[in-house]
Amino acid sequence: MKNWLLVVASLFPVAAMAEVAPAEAPVWSPLLMLGIFVVIFYLMVWRPQSKRTKEHKELIGTLAKGDEVMTTGGICGKVVRVTDDFVVVEVAEKVELKFQKPSVNATLPKGTLKGI
Repeated sequence: MKNWLLVVASLFPVAAMAEVAPAEAPVWSPLLMLGIFVVIFYLMVWRPQSKRTKEHKELIGTLAKGDEVMTTGGICGKVVRVTDDFVVVEVAEKVELKFQKPSVNATLPKGTLKGI
């Protein structure tokens, strides 16, 4: 009985040190994961950002006198003058502020400033 226990105990370290052949992963597996990552990145980051940029460029391009706008700083007012790089916004009677065009964040519906 004692010999049997010695034989069984001596097998465990050998079994633990035995090399197991690694499973062969397909060569295309990393490429597939990289492709999936690129598709997810495109759908979640790149496409929405380019859409927002395009909409903002259209907004800046269509600014005209009389539009009611809100700047990125939260200042609301009516457009008085538009130049190539700047827009002059009237925030109160006889109070005009000059902003760079990209700082205009949104146009407001007509009559919004009267309701504030």
